[in-house]
Amino acid sequence: MRRSLLAVVAALFLLATPAAAVAATEPPPAVPPDLKATEVSFRGEGGLTLHGTVLSPASAKPARPGIVLVHGAGTATPRTKLLNEAVGFARQGLSVLIYDKRSEGYSLFQRSYSQLADDALGGVAALRSQPGVDPAKVGIWGLSEGGWVAPIAASRSKDIAFVVLVGANSLRPLRQQTWAVAAGLRKAGVSGPLVDRTELNLYRTLADGGMFPEPYYDPEPTIAAVHQPLLGIWGVHDLLTPPRESPPGFAKALEKGGNRHYTFRFFPDADHAAHLTPDGGVTRLPELAPGYAELVGSWVRDVTAGRPPVAQTSGPAPVQESLTVPVDPPARWESAPVQLAALVLLVVAFAAYPLIALVRRLRGGSRVPVSRAARLLSAGGLATVLGSFSYLFYLVMTGGKLAAPGPVLAGRPLIWLALQALAVASVVATVLTALAWRRDRGSVARGERVRLGLLLTGGLVFIPWALYWGLLLP
Repeated sequence: MRRSLLAVVAALFLLATPAAAVAATEPPPAVPPDLKATEVSFRGEGGLTLHGTVLSPASAKPARPGIVLVHGAGTATPRTKLLNEAVGFARQGLSVLIYDKRSEGYSLFQRSYSQLADDALGGVAALRSQPGVDPAKVGIWGLSEGGWVAPIAASRSKDIAFVVLVGANSLRPLRQQTWAVAAGLRKAGVSGPLVDRTELNLYRTLADGGMFPEPYYDPEPTIAAVHQPLLGIWGVHDLLTPPRESPPGFAKALEKGGNRHYTFRFFPDADHAAHLTPDGGVTRLPELAPGYAELVGSWVRDVTAGRPPVAQTSGPAPVQESLTVPVDPPARWESAPVQLAALVLLVVAFAAYPLIALVRRLRGGSRVPVSRAARLLSAGGLATVLGSFSYLFYLVMTGGKLAAPGPVLAGRPLIWLALQALAVASVVATVLTALAWRRDRGSVARGERVRLGLLLTGGLVFIPWALYWGLLLP
């Protein structure tokens, strides 16, 4: 029911987003001369054919280890997105499978980690069958979203010899996402209710309306079911995964499942993907963090030789300026259907006032005196509702990486400051219009009383609505 109620809202933004076609075969990537590339195809979940490339050293040794790379979030991500990692790992003596991510069944508002895990298992089977690869030494690597996917695959299959995770989360997706967007806003200089209240309520509403996939997926039981050796890597300047909170969650879950063969490493001057960053995680450079590829190579060699390290953590302390907060489902009064109903009511109430006047004029009816307060309430309320709605969804669309709130003044984006000013003006206009309506209602025609009554209804609903979304908070 909630999905259908918000389908129109989702469609509006999907229209503004390029449609994702089913992943086509990418051309073979160009690889350095010291490596060789082999094109492969394999079956993912539901029989979908996926295409990839296996990179190996040109003078590859027999019985070598292999590793399948699982993408982070993104629709139809091409295999070349992970080419730098693949080259780095292949130069450490591994055979590395990168493949084009599915778009069928995967979008901004639809995805299944279980489905993606089955895709990855298809890749594992394909790599295990490659000449020169020891099928007993094939593992899986997951970045970001892949940090939820790879453990699912590992918990399902004994064919996976080891697990490597980069920028992975032991937290639920909605909790991680709200923290990441808030961290990006704070990095851009934003503070106050937009960060502390509005953004959190926005994602709770999206999840309640079925527009945020897998919001409350709990990774802990799956991590506890991973019995293979695990290498966890985090950049010190990770702005998308809380780097102080996620590793302890992994350790707790692994220990709970009886797995002490884990190694955690933090890389300095590195971002979410363990790439170098010159500005604290905002900009990602193409280069991997120094020592990252070498660590993966040496760790894999030790693990596949039967020498898995035991409960090791090293590297500088990660930077995390704020802690995550629990994100609970909204109460009934603040649910997605209620929010949608309030939005529709506000738009109708504010837009009806000038539209009725226009219809009267076109029909040649007499003009009814219009108070400035009523006109301000109609225009200001409508601009605030539509403007804040559009701006918040703009933050959603840009918040998957790092927020881009625009110019900021006194901890507030200028656009948000303008919307807050309009919200205050609309509240004042509501009070003035109500006073005028009460004073003059006996002398006003019935049709005009209905029009003003609808407008005032919108103004009265607008006040708690604006408080809930932080527009009336300092």
